[in-house]
Amino acid sequence: MEEDVAPHRSRLPAPGGPSGLSRIPGPPPRRDGPLGTPAAPTKRSCLSVTLRRAGGVGGGPPWERLRGPAPVTPVPPRPRLTVAEGPQRHGGAGGAEVSPPTKMGVPCTLPRSGPVDSKNEAAMSELVPEPRQKPVVPMKPMGINANLLGYIGIDTIIEQMRKKTMKTGFDFNIMVVGQSGLGKSTLVNTLFKSQVSRKSSGWNREEKIPKTVEIKAIGHVIEEGGVKMKLTVIDTPGFGDQINNENCWEPIEKYINEQYEKFLKEEVNIARKKRIPDTRVHCCLYFISPTGHSLRPLDLEFMKHLSKVVNIIPVIAKADTMTLEEKTEFKQRVRKELEVNGIEFYPQKEFDEDLEDKTENDKIRQESMPFAVVGSDKEYQVNGKRVLGRKTPWGIIEVENLTHCEFALLRDFVIRTHLQDLKEVTHNIHYETYRAKRLNDNGGLPPMTVETEENHESNL
Repeated sequence: MEEDVAPHRSRLPAPGGPSGLSRIPGPPPRRDGPLGTPAAPTKRSCLSVTLRRAGGVGGGPPWERLRGPAPVTPVPPRPRLTVAEGPQRHGGAGGAEVSPPTKMGVPCTLPRSGPVDSKNEAAMSELVPEPRQKPVVPMKPMGINANLLGYIGIDTIIEQMRKKTMKTGFDFNIMVVGQSGLGKSTLVNTLFKSQVSRKSSGWNREEKIPKTVEIKAIGHVIEEGGVKMKLTVIDTPGFGDQINNENCWEPIEKYINEQYEKFLKEEVNIARKKRIPDTRVHCCLYFISPTGHSLRPLDLEFMKHLSKVVNIIPVIAKADTMTLEEKTEFKQRVRKELEVNGIEFYPQKEFDEDLEDKTENDKIRQESMPFAVVGSDKEYQVNGKRVLGRKTPWGIIEVENLTHCEFALLRDFVIRTHLQDLKEVTHNIHYETYRAKRLNDNGGLPPMTVETEENHESNL
């Protein structure tokens, strides 16, 4: 029997024979440790399995066939499978079968022992890539067409507000500041087309120039188209008329803060009035002398101190005394000086609410400010029309003609487009700043005295 086996073994091809088949040695035999303990089983690597499988196909030894760069086929990532708990982990009802992980395109066998399930799950989580979660896109609110459900009547709120405002009316307080003789009273009368401000025909010899700045407030009720407006014009005679004008703006600043204080005391009362009388200054027209050169130090100091407590609108008075070229150059010079000194006039840049307001206000700040105006309350006949103007030897200067002056721009700006915004900025910005500072400094307000209460009742 041994003789028959020996020649059969001799017929096996050599490792380098023509058949090219080679025998890959298997794992070494198990050897016990020095103390007779059985050694741990040796795991076969995936590479050895790959070589063994490759060796079963003809074409030379596997190490020669795998020597060249084999084309790599991208393997799509496997989706994360749901693994059931308990006995249904690897298949069965209610569970999902988990495919074995692969390395180098060859499936590898993982041990399936019950006590090490958590380790297997960790290994699988490392091998199987997690799919990226798509960003959550918020759903757009679906618009409801009111026509489908019938008429609701939301648009009537504007009419309700208009009726209520027409019944109660509203307040508007404007202050004019500047040297005497610049036409402050005439301009205000022209602005509202009525005698709302004091009118002086000139200095009388018996009349003396006031030694200090006086504050005179004159109130009127103007009605137009069924809308009532309580207009208060605050004049400041004596401002800038002295030889020493040091701190001449302090009485004006004090008056503005007093109006904030009155409103604050009314607001913090326990039993306050339903409608608090508003005497706060909403707008301050500052008149600049038409020198054609630059601003005076008094102009810069006044606007620097009061721009933080009130809305200041600079105005070049008596613009008809300058030529068109002089007026344009003077306006540019004034804007540059205000910017260099850090003086902010209304409308302020930081108070623009949206892009539309910013575009409109930027045009006003860069082109119109300061307004070069001419005031007159006298009418003349021009081309068959009655117009407000000033008569000169070379013709009539029309107040509302944009080619002559910018009075129409000032009127539209103050009354027709920004009147409500002037009131809102006064209440939400300047008054709130004073209120916060007052409450932080004092820690509270004293109760209102009887004298102040009587004064407020008389104002009503």
